[in-house]
Amino acid sequence: MSNTTKIALGASLKKLLLHKKIDKITINDLTADCGISRMSFYYHFKDIYDLVEWVCVEDGRRVLQDKKTYDTWQEGMQQIFEAVLENKPFILNVYSAVSRDKIESYLYKLTYSLIADVVEEKCVGIDLAAEDKAFIAEFYKYGFVGIMLDWIDRGMKDDYQGIVRKMSITLHGNIANSIHNFSCKKDMTQSQ
Repeated sequence: MSNTTKIALGASLKKLLLHKKIDKITINDLTADCGISRMSFYYHFKDIYDLVEWVCVEDGRRVLQDKKTYDTWQEGMQQIFEAVLENKPFILNVYSAVSRDKIESYLYKLTYSLIADVVEEKCVGIDLAAEDKAFIAEFYKYGFVGIMLDWIDRGMKDDYQGIVRKMSITLHGNIANSIHNFSCKKDMTQSQ
């Protein structure tokens, strides 16, 4: 039942954002649209921005369900672009009314999850410290998110498939090279 309420509140938020700016939407608007009490809202979320984050993360999880491998990360990245585009009014409203930080935070969580799984897959059989794996994933996460934020900033008008293709060309083999370089550095340090 509780997940049903969260989903209903998320759908209501997206619907209301088609007609109102996020800073004009109230808890009463959301609860009236869903037919629930304010208490039910506060049982699940501390405020509207908490709901926004939940919606973003849930949409991202749904999109990336099985696209977190080395062979499918490009498809996963394309699906992130598609999910953002599908929710264009929601994303642009949050982006312009709240702050770039909220969208950035959502994209960082989503992208890190995708890249960390790819790094983990490529590290099978390689003894690499968790902090080195995290550093590699963080490094690529910032590049992905920066490119996507620029795309959002330009109104999502550019061909996202072309962007993903260019990212794929740029990164071809780089994650594996990064892992190799870190493991070689570790081996050299241990032998000294």
